[in-house]
Amino acid sequence: MPASEKLSHLLELADQGPSLRAALAEEVADLLSAWPSDYPKSMREICEALLAKAARDIDAPSRARLRVQLYSQPRLAQRILPREAASQALIEAARSGKNLVKVLAETLGVDWRIADDILGDESGAKLAVACKGACMDRAAFSALALLTHTARDRSHAFVMLDTFDKVPVSEASRRLRNWQSEELLVPA
Repeated sequence: MPASEKLSHLLELADQGPSLRAALAEEVADLLSAWPSDYPKSMREICEALLAKAARDIDAPSRARLRVQLYSQPRLAQRILPREAASQALIEAARSGKNLVKVLAETLGVDWRIADDILGDESGAKLAVACKGACMDRAAFSALALLTHTARDRSHAFVMLDTFDKVPVSEASRRLRNWQSEELLVPA
């Protein structure tokens, strides 16, 4: 589709209102992730602005899926979907004794049963994969790992950090997308 037609389509989608913001965000993220060489740079800036506006209007699970979708564009993801707020919400929930399963489920865009399984993994590997797939930084993961595995010794924390460091972002993102799609299959 020519650039002008694509832009018109996206702007029409944006005018449809909040109900279609998730669809708009997904479509724009797909376009930005594989930007056609024949599309003008000025159009990319418009698309980034559209994505930023759409991202503010979507729910937490949709933002989590969008974050994973944009893993190949970390600067764009960080600018449009600040992960610090999600990381801080998780760390604060772990510190204060709030329902961490609920906060993790909302942050990652997964079913609460999947979030419970991630947190219940004694090895911490699932938490490492989930955090890396959600583009959380190492410091946020480290704090979360220490707060969620308090009964373990420091060597276990180092093993969890090694897991976080070793898992490729692409693999972690793929696993997180699988967990997110499982949410759609889990009966309420």
